Amino acid sequence: MNNPQVVDVLVIGAGPSGSAVAIDLVRRGLDVRIIDRSPHAFEGSRAKGVQPRSLEVLEDLGALDEVLAGGSTYPRLGIHAGPLAVPWKMFTHRDATPDVPYPNTWLIPQFRTDRALHARLSELGREIGFGRELTELTQDEDTVVAKVAGADGTGEIVARYVVGADGGSSAVRKQLGIGFVGTTHESDRMLIVDATVTGLARNRWHMWPGRGGKRIGACPLPGSDMFQWMISFGPDEEPPSDKDDILQRIHSHTRDRRIQLHDIHWTSVFRPNIRLAENYGRGRVFLVGDAAHVHTPAGAQGLNTGMQDGYNLGWKISQTLAGASAALLDTYEAERQPIAAGVLGLSTAKWGGIAKLDPSSMKRGKDEQQLALTYYGGPLAPADGMRTSTLRVGDRAPDAELLRADGTGTRLFDVCRGPHFTAIAYGAGAARDLAVLPWPTAGAQLKRLTVGARAADNLTLSDPENTLKDAYGLDGDTLVLIRPDGYIGHIATRDFLTTTRSAARAMTP
Repeated sequence: MNNPQVVDVLVIGAGPSGSAVAIDLVRRGLDVRIIDRSPHAFEGSRAKGVQPRSLEVLEDLGALDEVLAGGSTYPRLGIHAGPLAVPWKMFTHRDATPDVPYPNTWLIPQFRTDRALHARLSELGREIGFGRELTELTQDEDTVVAKVAGADGTGEIVARYVVGADGGSSAVRKQLGIGFVGTTHESDRMLIVDATVTGLARNRWHMWPGRGGKRIGACPLPGSDMFQWMISFGPDEEPPSDKDDILQRIHSHTRDRRIQLHDIHWTSVFRPNIRLAENYGRGRVFLVGDAAHVHTPAGAQGLNTGMQDGYNLGWKISQTLAGASAALLDTYEAERQPIAAGVLGLSTAKWGGIAKLDPSSMKRGKDEQQLALTYYGGPLAPADGMRTSTLRVGDRAPDAELLRADGTGTRLFDVCRGPHFTAIAYGAGAARDLAVLPWPTAGAQLKRLTVGARAADNLTLSDPENTLKDAYGLDGDTLVLIRPDGYIGHIATRDFLTTTRSAARAMTP
């Protein structure tokens, strides 16, 4: 391998979580290296649901178009009871609104999500080092040294920070000695199979319940002739391993011999793991995604929570490298660990209910979509701060439809897209103070946006349909600071300059 090199950040693991944080760091101008122990990109469908909030994240990172092209909305469930198939609406289809541009969960096999993120990394000039496995991790006050083994031998990578995104069996977490608290349920195992199928309608996610919680499901994978099969088996059973045995299990359970399997593309045995890391990092090393938390697949929460871990962490590492207080990095665990704990409870409850065919457990709504997740009450969003009639500090910043000075339309998300902070001044008083708000020259810059009043040196837009006013609950002059990860960093309805400067100090050099 090459001689040791010093990089700003080493990301270990090239799944959705690692790829998302790598993209965010690279677009901030950092020197980033990303490696993965697998010899090539993941090839299975495993985590196949991308939630509305994650679609917004993917748009900001520049990977959304390929994700939308590779997926679809979810079909209805078809619950088979003998010769009948009862249709069941698991998701309520919603139309886009000015504040929520992507209101529906997106069905896409994980290998396509990975492909979209890897393509974006390549556009940014970074390639993934596959076949590189971490063997040892040491750190001091300034750097982390990772020993990495590959086909060409063992070498060292020296980084200022390391992000461990290497899955539930994380070598990074083990090197740090961080506990992974929870349970693994060997009694509720499931065989996952991606296979080309004939004899089964593709307009349904099929479910065949059985006695004792045994069940088989088959979800059509968009843009292919494949289904993802989910075949449960008991604690004393060996999972079927070849195509004929798998097909025999399907036939004996469904009693439908019209179903035929052809090419099998990927298989995996799934065991419900419900675990949470005791800490999200140590020193200059952090954990994201499955390295920090693992869930049941119910509700499609794991991949989404992991990508949003990286989205929360990336800008904080960049700001710290630019000179912000290292205390900013402490807010990563403080903000994200409670989110994962809540998701663990939600997905576990849903998983238990699905085995009993509880209708409420098969329904999906706002809890799963992750649009209502908030950091309110955390270290960057004090509960005693100002608020509007609809938003508190720490809430997701909604989208809005606005007009430029030349009369052309734009979305607020288009203005916010990128590695910067965004400040919105609503009203003349807020606009005057925003114009003179000092901002550090180092780190993420500030995009200044004025709505409803003209101000020099600011991007001035209008809100003729009141989409911003309504979504943001604006009743008078207000200054809103939006963090680089799309959450509200500060709300000022008075004392615009002094309170915004104070809030920004915790997040900037």
